[in-house]
Amino acid sequence: MQEKMKPLVAISSYPPRPCGIATFFEEALEFIHKHMPERPVHIICHTDGEGENTHPIIDTSKKNWYESVAQLVKELDPYAVHIQHEYGLYRHAENGTSDNNEGFLRLLDLLDAYPTVVEPHTVHGRLREREEVFIKGLLDRATVVILKCDYQKWRLSWTFREGDWKLPGNITVIPHGARADRRYGDHEIDGIKDELDLAEFKGRRIVGLVGWIQSNKRWDMVLDCWEDIQQAIRRITGENWLLFAAGDMRDPRHKPDFDKYRAMLDELVEKRLARFLRFSPRGDIYYKVMAICDFVILPSIDETQSGTLARIIALNKPYVTTAPMEGLTSQTLENEGGLLFTNKESLKKKAIRLACDEGLRRELGESLKWYLENRVSWDIVVPRYLQVYEDARQAKATGKPAEYPPEF
Repeated sequence: MQEKMKPLVAISSYPPRPCGIATFFEEALEFIHKHMPERPVHIICHTDGEGENTHPIIDTSKKNWYESVAQLVKELDPYAVHIQHEYGLYRHAENGTSDNNEGFLRLLDLLDAYPTVVEPHTVHGRLREREEVFIKGLLDRATVVILKCDYQKWRLSWTFREGDWKLPGNITVIPHGARADRRYGDHEIDGIKDELDLAEFKGRRIVGLVGWIQSNKRWDMVLDCWEDIQQAIRRITGENWLLFAAGDMRDPRHKPDFDKYRAMLDELVEKRLARFLRFSPRGDIYYKVMAICDFVILPSIDETQSGTLARIIALNKPYVTTAPMEGLTSQTLENEGGLLFTNKESLKKKAIRLACDEGLRRELGESLKWYLENRVSWDIVVPRYLQVYEDARQAKATGKPAEYPPEF
């Protein structure tokens, strides 16, 4: 009788939870399953996750939430454990005081017998003291840690030297994956506009402002100057561009900014300079919303990487984004498909330039197409995940730590 194949156990937030990491991992697991279809995958997630082989048991209102997770992992007897991390996902607070992710580190202690691969989504270039302590604890416990950008790895070597800590070799870099199967032809755009109830804007050029609506996304940066941008474009080209804002709020704590952005947007809608679509940024509609845009503006004041940027890349849409801004700037320099702004004047200048130069839009789009097909397509990224699982298993089997070469 053939031995039962051990499952990959994935630990993360998971849809329908309104969370960028949940959306990211849902898509990643789709392609992981495509590349190893025979191996079962079990997902351990928060209590609001759903789906086949999904175990919604993470309840961080309980101080010892990690014990039930570790027990389930033990029962599942995994081939490897792949964990998505962001501080807010595993934070337990008591009397208003955060545990600073101590519970997550306890989970890794309990999983020490298994090959653990942790993919942290927030590793800033300049770490706060509590972040430094957490990252050191993470690297000491995880078998392999996956970072999204090269700068995160070589910046850590400086941070750890400052603290007289030796940077371990169990860090590898795998970029944020992007789909290569959701691009639409020009002949399909009018049909998508019909589907999104935007038939009246057929033939009109569109700038997108797309994604989760929250305080750190700073939609007001664009909304505040869109009328000036639109009028300048019209003077230069005679074209009447539309700002298409699409997304939804996911965190009630951001409601004051959400209401502020909506009020600013409503004024532009009244002047027929903008249109708003409220939708949850997940699934096929996310790609369709992006598809009808001629280019996208992605403002942010705190990002190490972005699911919205992954979709911009997937659809080869030229874009304008904030700089210097961690992973957004790093990936823009690598993909050569976007323009960077640093203040209101440069935002206006870059948006106007991109709207007025179709050749530039085409050139940036071609750069993104190359970057997608040669660097960040899921069909390139996922085999690297599978190799990391094997590396982690080898490290556990031999007792020798995983070792990856430095970038510099």
